[in-house]
Formats: sequence, C-alpha cells, structure tokens
Amino acid sequence: MIDATLIAGDGIGPEVVDATVRVLDALGSPFAWDRQPGGMEAVAIAGDPLPPATLASIKRTRLALKGPLTTPIGGGFRSVNVRLREEFQLYANVRPARTLIPGGRYEDLDLVIIRENLEGFYVAFEHYIPVGDDSHGVAISSGVNTRAGAQRILRYAFEYAIRNGRKKVTAVHKANVLKALTGLFLEEARTMAKEYEGRVVLDDRIVDACAMQLVLNPWQFDVIVTTNLFGDILSDEAAGLVGGLGMAPGANIGKTAAIFEAVHGSAPDIAGKGIANPTSLMLAAALMLEHVGLAKDKQRLEDAVSAVMNQDGIRTGDLGGKATTKEFTDGVIQRLAA
Repeated sequence: MIDATLIAGDGIGPEVVDATVRVLDALGSPFAWDRQPGGMEAVAIAGDPLPPATLASIKRTRLALKGPLTTPIGGGFRSVNVRLREEFQLYANVRPARTLIPGGRYEDLDLVIIRENLEGFYVAFEHYIPVGDDSHGVAISSGVNTRAGAQRILRYAFEYAIRNGRKKVTAVHKANVLKALTGLFLEEARTMAKEYEGRVVLDDRIVDACAMQLVLNPWQFDVIVTTNLFGDILSDEAAGLVGGLGMAPGANIGKTAAIFEAVHGSAPDIAGKGIANPTSLMLAAALMLEHVGLAKDKQRLEDAVSAVMNQDGIRTGDLGGKATTKEFTDGVIQRLAA
C-alpha cells in the first residue's frame, strides 16, 4: 500500500472525494489514506484552513488527493492552494484537456497545458502608494521569473512530451511587451529546444494570439508550457473546450511531493444535494495512479468514466443528464467490474 493524504475539502468536496475513493476501491486502490481537514472544515477545527497536522501528513506521505478548498474571505488567510504549492515547491501544474463526450464543437481534442506554479505575478509582491488623501491611490505588483525556474518548467514540459509520445511543445509568452519578465522565459525555451531537436519541436505564441487560436483551432496544439498567470487563464479556457472545469483534472508536481486535485470550485449552492459531477476528481485520481507507476490502472479508470458517459448514457446534470453523483459513481464501478 502507498501512503497518501486525503483532503475532502469544502462544499461538494466530501461528495466527490467519497465517490472517487469508492471508484479507486473498486479498482483495487493502492492507497492507504490519511484523512486530513483543509479549507473551512479546518478553520472550524483548528482555526487555520491549512493546519499543521495536514501539512505534516503531506510531508510524510509526499502524495495527496484533494477536493476543492475554500479560502476564508478576510481574516488574513492566504490562498490555500498557493500555500500548498509554495510549501511543497510544486512547480509544475499539469492540466490535460481531452474530449470525453463526442458531438460537440471540439471533437478529438487532446492537449496538455503545463503551467509554472511558483513565479510570475503570483508571487504577490504588491503594495500601494498613497496619492493625496487616497491611501490606495496607486497599486503596484511585481512579477518575478527566474532563469532557474524557467529552465525547470521547460525541462519538465519537454520531458513530459517525450514520456507521453507527444511531438510539439508551444511556449506561450508576452515577450513583445513584457520583454524582461517573459522574454527570459522565451529565451530559455529556445535554448533548451536545441537539446531536443529531432525528438520534440518547439514553437511559440504570444498569449493573446494563443487564447484566440485555442478557440479557432485547438488541434494545432499538443503541449503548451507557459508562465503562472498565463497558464492559469489558458488552462481554464482549455477546460471550457471539453465541457468545463467539471471535466478537468489537475496535478501539481514537485521534486519531493505531488498533489492531485479537482480544479473546479466548492460549489456550495449544490453541496449536499447529491448531484455533483465527480469526473474532475476521478480523472485527477487517474493521474495520481500514473504518477505512482500504475499506468494500466489509470487507463482502466479513464476508460470506465468515458464508457459510463458515452455507452451507458449516465451523465450528471451539468452534462445534460439526470444522474446523481451516486448513480454516476455506481456506473463507473460497474464498468470496472465488467
């Protein structure tokens, strides 16, 4: 058994986490779960959305699966997700976008966005400058990209492409305007591409052009690698091409730890109603299986989810169906047993 931390999260988090654990059990789960609180549940228990016991668990297991977490408004709490990434130096955010339900505008789409997770504008070096009586007259934010950070995420993207049989990496930037901040990233991409000549092709896009081209012709992309802010925006855009955030898994990878997550929010308006779509977290669990060397189990889980949607016609309300969370989960379990 492989020790792993399990964080149910907030809103619909406990429902989709329980559904995913049931499916993993049906698959013959290799994980021995250490359940820990996070988000609002943790605030109620420990006064902190990311308490020391939860951090200690992840430090021990170096592996976690989590539902959506809510950061309390006010009170000085920083984003829980950002804290996790910084605490465990989870420098690579991996967001696959793959068509699961045919018949839409974007058939047979299969691309991956790899986002740098620790630098850029999300370092949040921000301050205000007073102007007259206005203490917030000017707001200033500084982005930080390092050569080492750029090399690290670009290396990850090229190696990911080779490992997964992909042929092209697209570096997305804004070097025409942010000449230093993202020019450094583009410079390193072009330098590193020379090491992979004959194995992986590099091209590049300015971020606004990439955003447009993702809508017009997303099939031209294979692996997209980009900086923190651009990756945050483009990965959600790509999820929209394949059905929304409920269909999008996420992985946060570092040298010593990895955290897998549903990328959608906690959806408190439907919490407890039993109608949440657990697909995002189930697909994140599939990525987790691959991470620990169980690629065949990953494929079995992905195939079961696809078969339930497309062959059995079992879909939750966000996908135009009427199935409850339990009915969808039961369908996946039956497929795995077949």
